[in-house]
Amino acid sequence: MQNFDVVVIGGGPIGIACGLEAQKKGLSYVILEKGPIVNSLFNYPVNMQFFSSSEKLEIDGIPFISKEAKPKRDEALEYYRRIVTSNNLNIHLFEKVESVTQEKKGFKVTSSKTSYTTDNLIVATGFYDLPNTINVPGEDLPKVSHYYNDPHFYASQKLAVIGASNSAIDAALECYRKGAEVTLIIRGPEVGQRVKYWVRPDIINRIKEGSINAHFNAEVKEIKERELTINTPEGELALENDFVLALTGYKPNFAFLTQLGVQLSDDEKRLPQYNPDTMETNVKGLYLAGVICGGMETHKWFIENSRIHAKMIIEDILTHSNP
Repeated sequence: MQNFDVVVIGGGPIGIACGLEAQKKGLSYVILEKGPIVNSLFNYPVNMQFFSSSEKLEIDGIPFISKEAKPKRDEALEYYRRIVTSNNLNIHLFEKVESVTQEKKGFKVTSSKTSYTTDNLIVATGFYDLPNTINVPGEDLPKVSHYYNDPHFYASQKLAVIGASNSAIDAALECYRKGAEVTLIIRGPEVGQRVKYWVRPDIINRIKEGSINAHFNAEVKEIKERELTINTPEGELALENDFVLALTGYKPNFAFLTQLGVQLSDDEKRLPQYNPDTMETNVKGLYLAGVICGGMETHKWFIENSRIHAKMIIEDILTHSNP
């Protein structure tokens, strides 16, 4: 069993930032990532473009140079990969954390490969692993996915896209331009206000001209092999359908946080309890970093405003170890 001053769960941009900061301050550390480097970004759509500009995605002051002001997914993958390799970070890839137990002092972290002990645990796992389900009959059919990758897959198919956020709108536009017959199903009265400002006019115009069908104030009632039943203000409709992209957002692993002893708010936001000055939770030695801090408010924390968590956490750890 190996012992480290710090164990970081999650090898995304903020987990990497925590590892960099620990390394600079002379702390022993390991980053545990269940997939490849920046696993969540790797699983983003192949053509995704960030809302933030490249300098906002930088960590530790390391310049991020991109072709356009707002970088693409492949550029981000290259940037964070180079940071890991150039700094020889101690990151264990494809090593999933299976359990964490509190010891008399610190924590025991058991992974799919081995176990570790540490006085300080940083959870930087994000929220992209658990989709918000729509809980209707047929949601478990093979034709339904909560993740979108490549528009080519849907060419010449009848595709229903559920959602009104960036992921849903990007998918609808890209698939339409690759020859899919796209129908948007939106629970509210309009396209989401947080949709990227250069994309929102595009989708609105495609809907107006009839290139993309859209049903507002609508909800899916049932998904079948060859059709989709939705409830609309005009009544129930049955749509011919080949595939469904249910892009209704994602949520943190609250069960994992609860198992760790982190207290969550009782309201629908499920906000975890932590000290905003140190990022330490109600559990001594347990810290949160990145978007997981926002609970269900997944639009609250991004790389650009949570990258500071790394310095805050490591400074607090050093304060405790050097009183």
